[in-house]
Amino acid sequence: MPCLLRTALLACCTALSTLLAAPVQAQTVSFINPGHADEAYWRSASQAMEAAARSLGMKLEVLYAERQPERALALCRELAARPREQRPDYVILSNDKGVLVECAQNLAAARIKSFAAFSGLLPQELKRWSPRSGLPLLMGSLEPRAQDAGYLSAKALIEQGLARQMHGSDGRLHLLAIAGDRSTPSSIQRNQGLRQALAEHPTVELDAQTFADWRRDQARERMQGQLQRGHAPQLVWAGNDLMAFGAMDAAEARGLVPGRDLLFSAINTSDEAMQALITGRLSSLAGGHFLTGAFAMVLLHDLYRGRDFADEGLVLERPMFMRFDSAAAQRFLARPSLTELDFRRFSKLHNPRLRRYNFGPQGLLDGSAAAP
Repeated sequence: MPCLLRTALLACCTALSTLLAAPVQAQTVSFINPGHADEAYWRSASQAMEAAARSLGMKLEVLYAERQPERALALCRELAARPREQRPDYVILSNDKGVLVECAQNLAAARIKSFAAFSGLLPQELKRWSPRSGLPLLMGSLEPRAQDAGYLSAKALIEQGLARQMHGSDGRLHLLAIAGDRSTPSSIQRNQGLRQALAEHPTVELDAQTFADWRRDQARERMQGQLQRGHAPQLVWAGNDLMAFGAMDAAEARGLVPGRDLLFSAINTSDEAMQALITGRLSSLAGGHFLTGAFAMVLLHDLYRGRDFADEGLVLERPMFMRFDSAAAQRFLARPSLTELDFRRFSKLHNPRLRRYNFGPQGLLDGSAAAP
């Protein structure tokens, strides 16, 4: 009997050693990117996520919805229809145009877990479709505090207009707001930030708010319409950089000089936006939130290996925007490549002493998170 026991124990130890020595299967994540593959912001978001995947030993697949909610839904159905062995462990979604709930439901039907990044559930949706409850396989969400973007960019724009005394004949500064869309959470919150800044400056008049669906061509048309009606504002606030450039195109076609005759603000960190800030064509810029998806990868990496982020909440909103000036824009353009960034420093799994996830952009943008 002792001999049989020793033999059984030896077999168990051998099996355990083999199991421990076997490589851990790489975690797989698919990201349904709501933007275009050639769109600077969404391309940089995907690149940051790819850098995080390399740092954390994950496999990432990026699928572009091309700003079409129907395509986003079709991509979710395609993932759910794959053979079981080809399905990802998690799918990262964004609630652009309100597709999150239906996407998460389609994936859950195939037992695929999901996570919302960039744009999460709307307040009215949360009442019924909360993560891990109303949507049991939606594991949580991470959003940049989008109101900060609207506020920071608007406040800097207004301050410059006041400092340069660009008042109209009525003694007031006139502002045109070109917003993204009416339903995406990040657009709604950016607009709230704009109004917060306006409330602090009662001498600034919001002449009009229009929507351009985040597109340069539509913003150009909206600005042309304002100028043709004889409404030339001193300030133009835009919900992203593409719409700011579209409005600039229309102003320049009328002989107006951005940065001199009227001031523009933008949100996002494209190279074109940084250069425009350095040259003075843009007067105000906020950004940094393109890292949201990369930070979502950190959360899913830890969750997959047993370190749940639920102790900090399932619906996470963190400050990820910073205000750029010309000097900061130059530093940003000279930053290390995204491929050099090490996202393990943000992981609680790799840093057990880390009490709270710190997802601010400053460390990454100034290069202090470069891989050793």
